[in-house]
Amino acid sequence: MTCSDSLLTSPSVTIVSKSTVVPAEPSSMADLKLSVSDLPMLSCHYIQKGGLFTRPPMNSSNLISILKNGLSIALTNFPALAGRFVTDSLGYVFITCNDAGVDFVHATAKNVYVRDILSPTDVPDIVKEFFTYDRTVSYKGHFQPLMAVQVTELADGVFISCAMNHSVTDGTSFWNFFNTYAEICRGVKKITKSPEFSRDSILISPAILTVPEGGPVVTFNEREPLRERIFSFTREAILDLKSKVNNRKFSTVHPSIEFIGKQSNDPYNDGKMTSKIENWIRNAVNVSKPQSLNETETMAVEISSFQSLSALLWRCVTRARKLDPSKTSTFRMAVNCRHRLEPKLDPLYFGNAIQSIPTVAVMGDLLSNDLRWAAEQLNKNVRDHGNDTVRRCVAEWESNPRTFPLGNFDGAMITMGSSPRFPMYDNDFGWGRPVAVRSGSANKFDGKISAFPGRDGGGSVDLEVVLAPQTMAGLESDPEFMQFVSSC
Repeated sequence: MTCSDSLLTSPSVTIVSKSTVVPAEPSSMADLKLSVSDLPMLSCHYIQKGGLFTRPPMNSSNLISILKNGLSIALTNFPALAGRFVTDSLGYVFITCNDAGVDFVHATAKNVYVRDILSPTDVPDIVKEFFTYDRTVSYKGHFQPLMAVQVTELADGVFISCAMNHSVTDGTSFWNFFNTYAEICRGVKKITKSPEFSRDSILISPAILTVPEGGPVVTFNEREPLRERIFSFTREAILDLKSKVNNRKFSTVHPSIEFIGKQSNDPYNDGKMTSKIENWIRNAVNVSKPQSLNETETMAVEISSFQSLSALLWRCVTRARKLDPSKTSTFRMAVNCRHRLEPKLDPLYFGNAIQSIPTVAVMGDLLSNDLRWAAEQLNKNVRDHGNDTVRRCVAEWESNPRTFPLGNFDGAMITMGSSPRFPMYDNDFGWGRPVAVRSGSANKFDGKISAFPGRDGGGSVDLEVVLAPQTMAGLESDPEFMQFVSSC
C-alpha cells in the first residue's frame, strides 16, 4: 500500500491519505466476460452508495487499519473488483482478475456532524464529497480501479462509501460485497454469502458492442440544476396506501383475498386447490361465475406495496411538472432477472442481471384516472416480465448492441432505481448499523428516484428523489403525495 500526502479538496472535506489495497491472497480466477447486462452500463457512472455511522469506539489509526485489512480480505472473495477491464482483438470486453487493487481514501470532515447530514430539507452538497470517482464513466475501468472505498471521519461519526463500476455490479452484487466487507471487519471468519461468478447463461453473448473513439459518455446533462430530498414512508403509511390502491377491487372482501389471489396462480398448487380458491373469491365478492379464468385473475390481482408507492410518485411528479395532458410519460423500473430466467441464475450471481421495464401512459389518463389505474399499468408490465420477455430483450439488444440511454429525454420520464429489498442496513462494521444510507452524485438527473429500505425495517421505505427545483416544489405541496410522507 502506498500513501499520498494530505490534500485539501474543499472547505469541509480533507483527504488525509490515498492507498492501493490488493487482495490478501492471489487470485486464480479466469477472465470474466461482460454480459449483455454489463456492457450497456459502460456509459453509466460508477455506483456510489454508503452508510452514515456514529463514532466508532476506537482511534482513527485503528479504524483505518481495520477497514483496510477487512477490504483486503473481502477482495479475496470478490477478485473481480480488484481487476481491470481489457478489450481483446475481437472487441469483447473482459474483467481480468489481475489483483491490481482498489483505491482506499481516508478523509476527514471534522466540522460536519451527523445531524448536518440528517436535518436539512434537501440532501446537503457535502454528502457528494464523501464519495470518490465523482461522475466517472464505467468504461474507464480499462484504465483505473473498478472500485474505491472512502472513509470520511466526521465530528461525531464516520461515513463509509463504495464507488463501484456499474459494468461490474448491479445493486444485488454491490450490496452483497458491502455486507461481506462489513462482516469481515467485525470479525466474522467465514462469509455468509459467497458470490457466484459463472458465465454460462444466455446473458453471455457473442454480440460485440462497438464504442466510439475515446469511449462512451453519459447521455444526460451532468450539470443541470437539481434538488434532492429523502422522503420517508412508515410501514403503516405504505399499508394504508396499498389498501387505498386495492380498495376498488377488494372493498367488500376480507383482506386475505389478496394473499389467496396470489395462491390461485401459484404453480405449486394442484387443480383442486385452485378450484376452491376460485369459488371462494366468487362467493366473497358476490359476483356471478366469471366467463374465464382470466377474468378471475384480473379481479384478484393484488397491487404490491412498492407498486402502489411507485404509482403515487408517478402521478404526483407528473402533476407537478405541469406538462401538456396529451404528452406521454414514461416510468422506468429496473428489475432483477436472476429469478425470472429459466433456468434461474444463482441469487448471488455476480455482475449485472437487470433489465429496465418502461411503462408509458398519456398524462391526461394518468391524472384523470384513479391511483389504482396507474398502479395496474406498472403491475402488468412487472408481471409480464418473465423468462420469455427477458430472452426477447436479450435478443433485441444482440441485434443492436448499444449502451444504456440513461436520462430524462423529453421532460416527462421517471427512472426508479435501487430497491427497498436490498440489505442496506445489514452493515455493522463492529460498532452498530448505519444511521442512514446515502448516495453520491452518480447517474442523477431530473426524475431519477432511488428506493431504500427504511432504517426501522418492517416494510418502511425511503425514496431518494431527484427533480428539477420547480418540480420538487410542486411535489412538496401535493397533498395526495405528502399525506403518506412521515418525514423528509
